[in-house]
Amino acid sequence: MRSKRKHRESEVSTDSLNDIMFFLLLFFLILSTMVSPNAIKVNLPKATPNVTVENEKKPIHLAVTKDRNYFLNNAPINKTELKTKLEALTQKNTNPTVLMHLDKELSIQDEIDIMTICYELKCKTVLATAATQH
Repeated sequence: MRSKRKHRESEVSTDSLNDIMFFLLLFFLILSTMVSPNAIKVNLPKATPNVTVENEKKPIHLAVTKDRNYFLNNAPINKTELKTKLEALTQKNTNPTVLMHLDKELSIQDEIDIMTICYELKCKTVLATAATQH
């Protein structure tokens, strides 16, 4: 009788392949962040704009300090004058926007009062905030 030989099966070690794939992935991730998306250099033509921005497109700036000092487009006003001055500024605008720079120490009631006036005058309101760093 013939004895059967034991056949050794060849094995390939794949332990190092994981490391190689990881390093390739890292390499391409780092490389892709360094590539400029605007790689094509184009000299763009220059033109002087002849269209001016009308007052109705500019937002109305309203600033209120923590001492409740009111400023409308950098001009100091009283709180009692706020509605009449805003009304005069918004009559010219078809779609007025009020950019509110309110101190963080103001009470919520002060903010609600301002927003109520803007709502009555049909103004869009935008609350300006400080940029945060992550």
